[in-house]
Amino acid sequence: MNKEKKSNISAYILPILILAMLAAGSWFVFRDTTPPKLAMTPDITDLGKGAKITITASDPGSGLKWVKAVAVQNDKTIPLFDKQLSQGTMSFSETMSFDKDRLKEGPFTVEVEAKDASFYPFGDSGLSKASKEFNFDATPPRVYVKTHTTNLNQGGAGLVEFSLSEPAVEAGIRVGERFFPAYRQENDQEINYLCMFAMPWDTPPDTFSPVITARDKAGNSAMRSFNYHANARNFRKDRIRLSDRFMERVLPQFSQFIGQSEADMLQQYVNVNNNLRRENAEAIHKIGQQTASVPLWEGTFMRLPNAANRARFADYRDYMYKDKVVDNQTHLGLDLASLRHAPIPAANTGKIMHAGPLGIYGNCVIIDHGLGLQSLYSHMSQIDVQVGQDVTRGDIIGKTGSTGLAGGDHLHFGVYVSGTPVQPLEWFDGHWIKNNIDIKLNR
Repeated sequence: MNKEKKSNISAYILPILILAMLAAGSWFVFRDTTPPKLAMTPDITDLGKGAKITITASDPGSGLKWVKAVAVQNDKTIPLFDKQLSQGTMSFSETMSFDKDRLKEGPFTVEVEAKDASFYPFGDSGLSKASKEFNFDATPPRVYVKTHTTNLNQGGAGLVEFSLSEPAVEAGIRVGERFFPAYRQENDQEINYLCMFAMPWDTPPDTFSPVITARDKAGNSAMRSFNYHANARNFRKDRIRLSDRFMERVLPQFSQFIGQSEADMLQQYVNVNNNLRRENAEAIHKIGQQTASVPLWEGTFMRLPNAANRARFADYRDYMYKDKVVDNQTHLGLDLASLRHAPIPAANTGKIMHAGPLGIYGNCVIIDHGLGLQSLYSHMSQIDVQVGQDVTRGDIIGKTGSTGLAGGDHLHFGVYVSGTPVQPLEWFDGHWIKNNIDIKLNR
């Protein structure tokens, strides 16, 4: 090959090499023109003592070079972290907690910067900045009990009034694993709450330890005990004898709930009596959280006229089949028997929260009376009210029947406090209501 040919080839190759080098360089410089992404979680602005903020940064292009953050409060800058990152770090996360040693109570700002490893030369294309304002509150609410000694009977209800130093996102009385919400009352001078709660039937005095709890929007929690006197009660034991005829009559109502593999009729009944009963209790508890924040009722609750008691509250039942115990349950209401298809009056003023089928309770109505207090009417043959309807004491809401797990025509009447069943007899007693409830409502 002569020199002229070599010169011509070089003339072609050299520009190609230069173009390739320029392309590679351009790719290297322009491959990442997007700055890092920054985020701060959780998405709240009020932080309490020990609250944590997590800062994350990511750059899937050239990777992160460094990330740093500071807190600014009252013109004072407080370093939080300054991390130099190794090559190829595509993501970064740092969680910080705050306390009075680091910050004073009040507003502050978190400022974050992150730089990626790109070679893009124009402006701050590889630099990201983010900031967010917070409020640091490390002081829990103060609880002031306004009610004197509360007297309770096992299985019964009580009412406590208290005030807080600041509004709460959640306040109430905790009894073991049960929580009874409190409801803020309108008052220009104080932040007042009323809380209806229960001494559950399954909680004797030696294990009953109610505590007022309150949590503010920054997550700070406070607890406070109060004076009470708890009275033990003995509940009856009863036996329910199951027959094939009875089960043949009631079980078709629950065909959608019964598994096809359960061919044995007794097994089907026990399944309904346990599992469906538990589901129904959860549904009633959920309805119990939907309540007016003020009392809707007035005075003594009305019972089914001319009715005799067939079963009492908290009766412990052994279910017998062919002289053998096959199940155990607790009866958490009153069974009241009157005439067949007797008219049922609303026990007191309130709003209809449920009107329709409810598992083992058959056709059922639940009335809200405010502050978590609700009354339940079940096994009805006819319902004459609708959800959302307002009723007054004595309004007819339907008729007695034998729907659900009922042996005959009667009314199962229950009273609940935030979804926990309580003794209905207390609410039929005007003296008890006056001395234990109305006096605290200044009625």
